[in-house]
Amino acid sequence: MTDEKEPSMPEENDIGYTFETTKEIEIPTMLIDQVIGQDEAVETIRIAAKQRRNVLLIGDPGTGKSMLGQAMAELLPRKELEDIICYPNEEDPNTPKIRSVRAGQGKAIVNHHKQRANQQENTKYIVLFFVIAIVLFLAFTTGQLLTGILIIVLLIFLMQNMTRSKGGALVPKLLVDNSEKTTSPYVEGTGAHAGALLGDVRHDPFQSGGLGTPPHERVEAGMIHRAHKGVLFIDEISTFQVKMQQAILTALQDNKYSITGQSEMSSGAMVRTESAPCDFVLIAAGNIETVRDMHPALRSRIRGYGYELYMNDAMKDTLENRRRIVQVVAQEVHKDGKIPHFTYDAVQEIVNEARRRAGRKGYITMRIRELGGLIRTAGDVANRKDKDIVDVEDVLEGKHKARTLEHQIADKYIEKKRQYQIIRNTGQAIGRINGLAVMGDSGIISTIEAEAAPSASKEEGKIIAAGKLGDIAKESVQNVSALAKKYIGKDISNFDIHVQFLQAYEGVEGDSASISIATAVISALTQIPIRQDVAMTGSLSVRGEVLPIGGVNAKIEAAIDAGMKVIIVPHSNKDDVLLDARHKEKATIRTVRTIAEVFEYAFTGEHKDELVSKVRTFLEEDLG
Repeated sequence: MTDEKEPSMPEENDIGYTFETTKEIEIPTMLIDQVIGQDEAVETIRIAAKQRRNVLLIGDPGTGKSMLGQAMAELLPRKELEDIICYPNEEDPNTPKIRSVRAGQGKAIVNHHKQRANQQENTKYIVLFFVIAIVLFLAFTTGQLLTGILIIVLLIFLMQNMTRSKGGALVPKLLVDNSEKTTSPYVEGTGAHAGALLGDVRHDPFQSGGLGTPPHERVEAGMIHRAHKGVLFIDEISTFQVKMQQAILTALQDNKYSITGQSEMSSGAMVRTESAPCDFVLIAAGNIETVRDMHPALRSRIRGYGYELYMNDAMKDTLENRRRIVQVVAQEVHKDGKIPHFTYDAVQEIVNEARRRAGRKGYITMRIRELGGLIRTAGDVANRKDKDIVDVEDVLEGKHKARTLEHQIADKYIEKKRQYQIIRNTGQAIGRINGLAVMGDSGIISTIEAEAAPSASKEEGKIIAAGKLGDIAKESVQNVSALAKKYIGKDISNFDIHVQFLQAYEGVEGDSASISIATAVISALTQIPIRQDVAMTGSLSVRGEVLPIGGVNAKIEAAIDAGMKVIIVPHSNKDDVLLDARHKEKATIRTVRTIAEVFEYAFTGEHKDELVSKVRTFLEEDLG
């Protein structure tokens, strides 16, 4: 029943291009054509852009949500852009007037008002000059020089006071200037505070004596107004307060939104403009929790007047999609501008890494941002070596340097545990097994020990688990008791079985340690030793079937790095195993379907065959 062969690397090495370096690869000019692996999303974005629909993008980080938002701004029909101008309101200064004009006219209108205001100022100074001249002439001719000087000072003071209090009010303020834009605006409002997103009115500390700044000059446009006739992109929209989400909803419904001071302690809170236009297309993004925390009415508005999309996290490993990964490498090199181009073999290694990160056979990862990080790191390695191209060695070294924080922590964790012999990779022991777990995207060794002791209760024995276990992990421990009762052939109610995850301070969750727990418990009850150069991972059903788990490649690599010689994984995960050359030849991978096969590879000693035969017989009766 057991598959003795080691899972092999994919044989499909054709990446769809023939080239020496990625310099020969043509890069699309349109952003929408640079988005790969999201065919359904791209098609929907094209439709949404044509019809000016809102879009909600849900998916993992780095799968192309921001690029889709930018691409939509390029695809929007070329509507006539507008400038937004704020005028003073003579009847109610705290309600400035808002007007919109064709793009480019706003600056001309404001400049015209400035010129007229300057002419008025010049006229005042000319009149003042002649008045002063007349006063001085009369003062000299009448001998009243002191009186003349006092009159001149009073005239200058009055003129300056009039200039401060009324001169600025003559000139409107240009809030949004689209005079130099050739495409629809794209505004990213991720993480913006209320004032930046919705507009604000600056505080004025001088509000009396003619020293204050006119209200219309203190008005500042928000991102929703700068996105007028364009796209407003907001990532992690659920992090916005409910009040802000409600304001976005109002802006979407009315296509206009008044600007007011966002702080109640500011003098700007007394100012509220007329409604300013904000006819934008909203692209909201986030992960699956975003849907739960999002304002229901806002989501309903998007769904009713747009589309909801779930982004792909992987694409099928086809020749066409491999060509797209080649395109990604060329795009990243071009965008970075500081790293050399990649050779054919280097790109092939990037494609293999994209396969491995997908975590399952026949797919390529769509977390392009993380793949781009590896590309840039490999380029930096080549630059450090003063190379003009990036080769395979640079990519392999870049993979080590581009390890995630969790991977680096896991490496140090394993090194420390081996140093203190918490993780063993030689010899044999009763009730002790090397389980495999994941931390972030990295694998770690989780040592598990089991001990059977006389029951403290006369009624029944218990399985007692220690090691900061989560709910699912606790349930998997309980499920092991059903197997133990059936396969041991003796009443285990007389025993308390203690299971401990050694120094699992970070906690344990999930059921991927089920076969490890079962092996340790059976070993403790039967006193059959376990090989310590074996590590294993797999979920276990109550009937003894080994079920698939996640993160198989990360777990296998952690086991190999810890010096394990045999690694047991579920047969269902066989096609998911994609190891690089550095790990491939260092250990034997055993795929198993049942717990009997696990015992066959993990146990050693004279009673091993008897137990394996007994368990296999039970399984044949149950599973057929």
